[in-house]
Amino acid sequence: MTFSLHGQAVSGGIAIGRAHLVSHVILEVAQYQLRERDVAGELARFDKAVEVAGAELNALRGEASVPGAPAELSAFVDLHAMILADPALTDGVRALIRERRCNAEWAMVQQMQQVVDQFDEFEDAYLRERKQDIVQVVERVLKVLLGKARKLARRKAAAIDDELIVVANDLSPADTIQFKSLKIDGFVTDLGGSTSHTAIVARSLAIPAVVGMQHARSLIQDDDLLIVDGTRGVLIVDPDLGVLQEYRLRRSALALERSKLKRLVAGRSQTLDGESVFLHANIELPQDAERAKEVGADGVGLYRTEFLFMNRDELPGEDEQFEAYRSVVRAMGDKPVTIRTLDIGADKEARALRNRAGNLAAPNPALGLRAIRFCLAEPQLFLVQLRAILRASHYGKLRLLIPMLAHATEIEQTLALIELAKLQLREARQKFDAVAIGGMIEIPAAALSLGPFLRRLNFLSIGTNDLIQYTLAIDRTDGAVAHLYDPLHPAVLKLIVQTIQGAQRVGMPVAVCGEMAGDPKMTKLLLGMGLREFSMHPAQLLEVKQQVMMSDSAQLAVRVARLLKSDEPDKISEQLDKL
Repeated sequence: MTFSLHGQAVSGGIAIGRAHLVSHVILEVAQYQLRERDVAGELARFDKAVEVAGAELNALRGEASVPGAPAELSAFVDLHAMILADPALTDGVRALIRERRCNAEWAMVQQMQQVVDQFDEFEDAYLRERKQDIVQVVERVLKVLLGKARKLARRKAAAIDDELIVVANDLSPADTIQFKSLKIDGFVTDLGGSTSHTAIVARSLAIPAVVGMQHARSLIQDDDLLIVDGTRGVLIVDPDLGVLQEYRLRRSALALERSKLKRLVAGRSQTLDGESVFLHANIELPQDAERAKEVGADGVGLYRTEFLFMNRDELPGEDEQFEAYRSVVRAMGDKPVTIRTLDIGADKEARALRNRAGNLAAPNPALGLRAIRFCLAEPQLFLVQLRAILRASHYGKLRLLIPMLAHATEIEQTLALIELAKLQLREARQKFDAVAIGGMIEIPAAALSLGPFLRRLNFLSIGTNDLIQYTLAIDRTDGAVAHLYDPLHPAVLKLIVQTIQGAQRVGMPVAVCGEMAGDPKMTKLLLGMGLREFSMHPAQLLEVKQQVMMSDSAQLAVRVARLLKSDEPDKISEQLDKL
């Protein structure tokens, strides 16, 4: 019987294949009592299972380091290894085995529940989702205790003509590392959200995926024919021939379109009427610079340095940061690299900073001590990063970007600390070059009061993700209000165009580096607003480039000016489709 399920689209594309159900071993755990003389043996069995699970993670770390594997995977494997080694998890299991004389499987599930209950108390959605990493580590140990196979069945994957679609209650990022070597075309899970590690890995591997489906695991049987539409967030079970043919054609069309896009790499990013448009890449890790070069990016428009600070217990020192920044600058050659200073807080946590300058996981963290506010509250930590960035400037074209500015005093304090960092480098006889300093416009107050930014800084970058969130007073990670996140809201568009035009009046470069910049449906709108500098994930760059090369900027300026007069989002959306 044909039916469809809907979830959260986290990785685009279309996958067609047979269902491969992954068991949820936590649901299979039973409790039984041990004799006193058997407790020591049970403790040894548990310790051996932890040792085997640790060895599996070490093997996965090797798989994550092979060429072509996303850089994020190693960090996720490291995180799971640290969870496995955390006494808060393992010591509690041993205590339960001793005190209650229970089997190791049951003790581990009980201890896991106690730990994840603490995560449910966090206000922040990103932190709440980290409990899934604990569950995934526990499942790995349970599979060893229960004698379950670690890897998906290669024989089964090779025995059928169709690709496999993995269906699971949840998947760990480590599980998805295997998807490249197996015949896996896509996956769906009952749990998860757009900020989960598994969703991030899916996007990195370009595997179509839908998460948060609630009941897919219980409604689907092994070998059911499935269609995963990772763009629309739809799963179709047992499709009829007509639907199957339609999706096969759509999948072929997508593959052909992607192949054609590669021809644009060497082409000049220019509109039909001769306007040059600069397309830059957003990166998280130094290795991502190679991906930016592969798609012909004009430079790095946003290097998110907070990823150097995450998933570790000690802060990166000045030399470590310097080496990371220098590697990106060198990799990009004569192309500019824009390095954003530490933007920690809200949905981005660093364990090593939990006890610094107050609680970063405080209630309503998006409005708390984050980004430049945190850095100014921790000037010594900030100076370490500033010195590392300035040192890297000696090796190429480097620009420095400050996040979440709202007040003129914040700009002045930041500039004073930059001068102090320069003085310290001169005293240490360290070389550095002149660096352009820019500010992010991601708070409505900044967009509405551009004067201090235009007088004191060298360039601007509009962070649309936070600008939309703060303008509309919603948490974009909260599923209950996520539908209200609207980049086409008239207030949002007015703030963006006001910023672009304000910068252009004084001849200041201005870019958009949020998700809007990488959405091909928004390209003509932004061009019509006057934007000539975009920054996005490397995977989005060629699609945006195609839109640029098909556009007439002069005509768009007239049409967009008309569109911006509307104060109704539905009408704006209709006019957007006609641009």
